[in-house]
Amino acid sequence: MKIKICLISTMLLAAAHSSNAEEWSYADCVEYARTHNISLQQARLAEETSAYNLEEAKAAWEPTLEFGTTQGVSNYPFTSGNKFGYTSSYGLNAGWTVWNGGQREKTIERDKLQLEIDRLSSDNILRSLETDMLQAYLNILYARESIDIYRSAAELSLAQAERARQLMEAGRISRVDYAQLQAQYEQDCYSLVNAEGTYDTRRLELKQLLELGIDTDLQLLPLDWTDEHVLALLPPIDESYRLALQTDLQLRSLGIEQDANELDVQIARAGKMPKISLSGGIGAGYNAPGGAFGTSLKNSFGENIGVTLSIPILDQKKTSMAVARAKVQQLGTQLEIDRRNTELSQLVENWYVDTRTAQARYRAAGQQLEAAELTAELTGEQFRLGLVNTVELMTAHNNLVDARHSLLQAKYMSILGQKMIQYYREATISLP
Repeated sequence: MKIKICLISTMLLAAAHSSNAEEWSYADCVEYARTHNISLQQARLAEETSAYNLEEAKAAWEPTLEFGTTQGVSNYPFTSGNKFGYTSSYGLNAGWTVWNGGQREKTIERDKLQLEIDRLSSDNILRSLETDMLQAYLNILYARESIDIYRSAAELSLAQAERARQLMEAGRISRVDYAQLQAQYEQDCYSLVNAEGTYDTRRLELKQLLELGIDTDLQLLPLDWTDEHVLALLPPIDESYRLALQTDLQLRSLGIEQDANELDVQIARAGKMPKISLSGGIGAGYNAPGGAFGTSLKNSFGENIGVTLSIPILDQKKTSMAVARAKVQQLGTQLEIDRRNTELSQLVENWYVDTRTAQARYRAAGQQLEAAELTAELTGEQFRLGLVNTVELMTAHNNLVDARHSLLQAKYMSILGQKMIQYYREATISLP
């Protein structure tokens, strides 16, 4: 009875997981991350900051207006008569920039582009989360099916160990042979426990992506793929690359960044342009000792208006250096675009190679599994009849487990590759 303890405990643990946990679909994970992921929320705060910057740039077209007042007391200790004096002044001053070389217009356009760049950055973070969650999601499903393989292997090795015990008691095999099969069962139990641990680790990885707390027991909805899904024909690779260029948010953002860099150059060049501004104000003051307060304000009341023309001559190379830095940024952005084009080409090609390899492995693994199942069945029957030794039985058993794992691994690699190709083509991922 002792050799059954491991298998029973792992089955109870799996039952506890499945009965207490909430089941999530892939779409549930994406929707939850959309509102709870911290990196995504931080990116949206950057969007808000850019929106405020744009409002501030638009407000540069508005005039300025300020009220100012000065209150002062003076003391003349060595004069005869009044030794103390009091003065006050009150004024409204306004100003408006008529022309500043086009900086305001270009700054508004630049801030509009920056807002769009930040929005694309938020969308790109979400898309990156989708691919990260896809891999974590499929890893969980793979680990869960691996548990089933090891549980099935442990059940089979348990039955073989029980049969070996009966044969040993009947004197048909030695105690050494029985001990080897019992050790095989213990090894399968150990592998099953490791698979359970891997499954929990993979679930933790997805929980971290979702920013879920320790009190959430995450379980995924079961999914099943047929051979038709795993071996589905892939679309033409050149078409996928062309669509990847069209749907890639990084390239779109870099294209907008190029336009923004051109505006930066124009804004920098405006430093050499003349500037025209209007100013005006009204004010009045009062001095004491003097006349009545109201009379003094009336008599001192004045108005002024003026136009200022400023023509830069020497600015310690500030404008020329600003233009040079903006042009360097332009070149840097173009290099980023070239790098991203190359990167997309390599990513798409790699996924095609990996997916086609996985599909070929899946076909081969299917044939290997059929042969391993037949061999394991025949070897097990021969062992029950006492026609083969324990080494042959254990070899057939291990080959069967390896064949099941090879098929499972190829299946999930093919599904992952197909979904990543879908992502580069359509900028979205869907799981059934």
